[in-house]
Amino acid sequence: MAAPRLFPRWGILLIDGVLSLLALTAAYLLRFNFHVPAVEVDLLLPVLPIYLGVRLGSYLIAGLPRMMVRHTNTDDAKRIFLTALGGTLTFLVIGGLRYSLFDGYYFLPTSVIVIDFMATAMALIVVRIGFKLLHLRSRGAGKDVVNVVIHGAGEAGLITKRTLEREGSSKYHVEAFVDDDPGKAGKRLEGSLVISTAKLPELLAEGDVDQVIIAIQRPDPENRRRVVDAAMAAKVRVLTIPPVNDWINGQLSAGQIQEVRIEDLLGRPVIKLEDAQLRSRFDGKRVLVTGAAGSIGSELCRQLVQLGVKQLVLVDIAESGLYDIEIELKSASDRPVVARIADVRDPHALGAVFTEFKPEVVFHAAAYKHVPLMEAQPAEAWHTNVLGSRNVATLAIEHGAEQFILISTDKAVNPTSAMGASKRVAEMVVNGLAKAEGNRTQFTTTRFGNVLGSSGSVIPLFRKQIAAGGPVTVTDPDVTRFFMTIPEACRLVLEAATMGKGGEIFVFDMGQPMRIADLAEKMIRLSGFEPGADIKIIYTGLRPGEKLYEELLATAENTLPTHHPRILIGKVREDDPMMVGQAVEKGEARSNEDAVRLMKQLVPEYRSHNSVYSSFDAQ
Repeated sequence: MAAPRLFPRWGILLIDGVLSLLALTAAYLLRFNFHVPAVEVDLLLPVLPIYLGVRLGSYLIAGLPRMMVRHTNTDDAKRIFLTALGGTLTFLVIGGLRYSLFDGYYFLPTSVIVIDFMATAMALIVVRIGFKLLHLRSRGAGKDVVNVVIHGAGEAGLITKRTLEREGSSKYHVEAFVDDDPGKAGKRLEGSLVISTAKLPELLAEGDVDQVIIAIQRPDPENRRRVVDAAMAAKVRVLTIPPVNDWINGQLSAGQIQEVRIEDLLGRPVIKLEDAQLRSRFDGKRVLVTGAAGSIGSELCRQLVQLGVKQLVLVDIAESGLYDIEIELKSASDRPVVARIADVRDPHALGAVFTEFKPEVVFHAAAYKHVPLMEAQPAEAWHTNVLGSRNVATLAIEHGAEQFILISTDKAVNPTSAMGASKRVAEMVVNGLAKAEGNRTQFTTTRFGNVLGSSGSVIPLFRKQIAAGGPVTVTDPDVTRFFMTIPEACRLVLEAATMGKGGEIFVFDMGQPMRIADLAEKMIRLSGFEPGADIKIIYTGLRPGEKLYEELLATAENTLPTHHPRILIGKVREDDPMMVGQAVEKGEARSNEDAVRLMKQLVPEYRSHNSVYSSFDAQ
């Protein structure tokens, strides 16, 4: 519903007409040094109606009375300036015609016309801005004052300041801008001082700031983390503006200013990769992705359609999620995208998909990944993660795929859970197939840790718990995990696929591990609460199969470098591919106990932790 007008349009036109007459009067007074000759007055009076007619007519044509004065901005000021200029040019044309064709007199003295133009434009703009300021002050009367520091003294920061001034349920006061560019320090932006980001802790220490708003569209991750850390240390709420393409009708609203996401606070710079080599690898290829409805699979698909694939085939057993990602990709790309429901455990249904589309590159992301659930049902982990991987890999060979990429996990290293062990066996199966005689398909394995915000990860769980008022549950005070964002994890998978020659296990540099307790505290503070006081953190104990510390490489393994500093080649223990293949082929996991025994036989380093299967280790 449109906001009601505070003043009728005819009233605005009337005021603009009065302002124009005052501007003309000021022009005459300035031109004749405040002593206007009587003859000039006599020459002006007959043409005064024409002057008013031109001015008011130009205002109507330009739509000045339709502007909402209380929301005047730079675009409005530009329109007023051009409208006044158009009227002035019309006066010069009329004067020229009168002088040449009629009585030899000009319409108005040229100097008066020039001064009148500047005075008219200034009067119309200044009065509107003055009214806007009065309106904003009246709206803020009686409201709580919220003192804000805006990180970013650029266009986005300026838009944020104006948005806060015109909207919201509180009266906002921008204390200062902080900016990473030292060249902007000491300057003022619409009356607010710009200071260096390095001095933000000093500013916050004064205790007068209520909020810090990050208003940089592509902030440097390190600088953003420093800003957030400084705000949290001072117990100041920190917010951020969304990307420009998420603004409603291209306009930022106060309601869109949101909490900073923990995904944006990695303890290292976000990995950036070049597109050229990836495009040359996947351009024109038919690509199939299993687990396409999952967190990793769906993001892989999003990135693949941007790399010029000839056709993208989405495979998953989850009907709703598969439909959603299919619709999303079809609306975002002109590349052929098709979705097929198929279970990787069903070689016949999966084979029909391979026969229909003949994929050249296969990304296998389908897997069961939840440690406690798989610890309760190891047989399910075996059938999906091991046999399902074998089914997809075998079909890739049979249908002549150029490359097969397995998405694995850090939990496959020295596994303590059925899930981790099943992924390690899947790696061994893939490695064995890579060495099979007559195989022309390149097999590549990628191994990385937790991804921030993925389905089932702690991030969505903590968000729900905080929104419900707590408590936030952490398994152990000392538990740590490696973290990476979903987009960069998928990007590294694509990069590894590009450099793979066959048989490698690529390990990603995940940076430093993060304590889950620290993660919980940060998320609570980012939500404007104090850990322990507003939101409690309780420790529930490690769940079955969980480790305190995850590993990316086993102690007996080492790595080789690649051309990318974040991607290493893991040198894993060599297994007899025939023995692994026969054990998987003949092994029957009719029960959970059967599945655990099979995996312990194949993975000697598998030691169950905090599990009912711990007793199997002694057998």
